[in-house]
Amino acid sequence: MSGILSGMRVVEAAAFVAAPLGGMTLAQMGADVIRIDALGGGLDYRRWPATEDNTSLFWCGLNKSKRSVALDLSSPQGREIAMALVCAPGEDAGLFLTNFPPRGWLDHDKLRARRAGLIQLTLMGDRHGGSAVDYTVNARVGVPYFTGEPGTEGAVNHVLPAWDLVTGQMVAVGLLAAERHRRLTGEGQHVKLALQDVGLAVMNHLGFLEEARRGQPRQRHGNELFGAFGRDFVTADGVRVMVVGLTLKQWRTLCEALDLQAGVDQLAARLGLDLDQEGNRFRARKELAALVGPRIAARSYADIEQAFNRLGVCWDRYQDIAQLVADDPECSPANPMFSTIEQPGVGTMLAAGLPLDFSARGRIPAAPAPRLGEHTEQVLHELLGMPQAEFGRLHDAGVVGQAR
Repeated sequence: MSGILSGMRVVEAAAFVAAPLGGMTLAQMGADVIRIDALGGGLDYRRWPATEDNTSLFWCGLNKSKRSVALDLSSPQGREIAMALVCAPGEDAGLFLTNFPPRGWLDHDKLRARRAGLIQLTLMGDRHGGSAVDYTVNARVGVPYFTGEPGTEGAVNHVLPAWDLVTGQMVAVGLLAAERHRRLTGEGQHVKLALQDVGLAVMNHLGFLEEARRGQPRQRHGNELFGAFGRDFVTADGVRVMVVGLTLKQWRTLCEALDLQAGVDQLAARLGLDLDQEGNRFRARKELAALVGPRIAARSYADIEQAFNRLGVCWDRYQDIAQLVADDPECSPANPMFSTIEQPGVGTMLAAGLPLDFSARGRIPAAPAPRLGEHTEQVLHELLGMPQAEFGRLHDAGVVGQAR
């Protein structure tokens, strides 16, 4: 099945989360994404989580649907082949993605001298070319100091790599935007993107920076939704649920489901607050929780589920990851985004494809990540016209590798 980007070719030399995620996003839309890998695997080839025999589930997860070419990048011949692959001919080719320092064979000027219309996206830690990862960006932008329960001392690191994930999608957007520009003008370019700048930009977009500039930096609020009403409660049979009354409709359906309106009206009159306003619901969050909590605590989970779903309340049940993969149909092939694949080195895996569902093209099922060097001979023949005898010579010399 062909995807919406079928025909596009991207060469990737990358590790860890953001850049491989951007490449995989394009691959799952149908682009031919070719990884250039070191012979023994790159920096993240064994990164945890891993199987008992040290096959990285992390690496397999972020490289689905790609092809792998393994080269000795410490050798002049290996670097020459890598540069030739990046600059190989093709109308919809000449796109290069990396998060390694743009020097040596990764230098944009050297590559552009071989292909004038080259598009290269270089992902950096900060805009000066320094190193950064999600945890260091979080530390820089202050998030660990308003994560956690009120009264908590010190920093609380957030375990979800949010900046990596946002940046990965910006990698894909940046390459597609530059490719559109090239189609209109014929011009290639070097696109630079810094993980730290993504974090700073998002902090600005969401108002965190302006709050602080105005002398009101964000405080810790635990599990409570900032700026409206929302938090966790426990049902009579011990099930924890998250309920949200952000919009007026969400708030009114919650009140209806729990028969709260009379109590809410009395509270509004006592406090002198219009609780139809979301900000006022945040101001009165403790008092509102005192109304909502006992109503949920008096009913079973099954009763809450039936009432909330019937009225369209914004809510969900807390579950751990083991429950998610064992019991939740949305995290299974019942959801067309998921399929079951055979991943070399791992076995049967549940694999997510692209969340986007294009009406013009069918959804492409998830495909396994390649074995290291699985496509070396195939790609060198297709893109560089390398004869089998020459490949054999380079293989025997240790310049190229292929999966056993």
